[in-house]
Amino acid sequence: MTRHCRLVSAKDLDYGDPMGLKNLRDAIAVYLGTTRGVRCSAEQIMIVSGSQQALDICSRVLLEPGSRVWMEEPGYRFARNLLVLNGCVIVPVPVDHEGLNVAAGVRLDGKARAALVTPSHQYPLGVTMSASRRMQLLDWAERSQSWILEDDYDSDYRYESMPISSLQGLDRNSRVVYIGTFSKVVFPSLRLGYIVIPEDLVERFQACRVAMDIGPTTFTQAVMGDFIREGHFSRHIRRMRSLYNERRKALVESLGDEIPGLEITGTQAGMHLCTIREGIQDREIADRAAHANLWLVPLSPSYAGKAVRQGFILGFGSTSVEEMPGAVRKLRAALRDVKRRIL
Repeated sequence: MTRHCRLVSAKDLDYGDPMGLKNLRDAIAVYLGTTRGVRCSAEQIMIVSGSQQALDICSRVLLEPGSRVWMEEPGYRFARNLLVLNGCVIVPVPVDHEGLNVAAGVRLDGKARAALVTPSHQYPLGVTMSASRRMQLLDWAERSQSWILEDDYDSDYRYESMPISSLQGLDRNSRVVYIGTFSKVVFPSLRLGYIVIPEDLVERFQACRVAMDIGPTTFTQAVMGDFIREGHFSRHIRRMRSLYNERRKALVESLGDEIPGLEITGTQAGMHLCTIREGIQDREIADRAAHANLWLVPLSPSYAGKAVRQGFILGFGSTSVEEMPGAVRKLRAALRDVKRRIL
């Protein structure tokens, strides 16, 4: 950042390309092709301020008020809120251990206009979509001429196997729009994400972007482009994957020691896992835990309909190995406190 501050020119202060700086898009195209199996050129990549803006642009270009959209149930509620804001009708499709249940989606609404999925590490349950489900989803999209919005928000962090190839890389009919972000792997306030757009839709996406905000800010793009190209980003990912793996193990071990019988999902990847516990009110427990400086994300608000399961989405990225047992003991105390009051 200091280097780019010193080298800034008058041209750098003008409006940039609505698609984003070419050097950053080049770097992202190479990185995605190498690590995620995404098939694209830099010309298909649009730089955005994060996955929320990416989804907003997608919904404006591909959908219209009244469009019915499959969403994972449970799913990412901020994405759900954005689609509703744009007039879409949400079709909650259940998620099981193989990811989105495509057959259930077809039964609920086989003619839906789009499906929003997180196949590499489903939010919030953390499951990975199986190969057979991926092919079923792609087949459905081609048959119904629907769109798949693939949100690949934290796939760089996989601990027990190599990263899973993207859904976009399997798509032979240009039905998948791929969304990625640097918020998880660098830091959220960077506000940098990207969309990989099917070639025949690039002009429509660009026209929408110009109408919305002309284009993205250029300074952080230039910095991020150099950060990737000079190898710093790959080193950062390797270092943080090792660190988060240690914290993940510490959390899983502490949960096993302190709260036996707790169902845990999504431990293979990402920066969060999900714990499920029957017979609790997760929102109430989260409120009480906050008084002990323990911040829990309840699972139940992730459901568009009635919450089928109660539990917590536990992020481990910012809690050290040494702090983990104490944090889990606070969770155990909150669970016991609520249980005593119920009895």
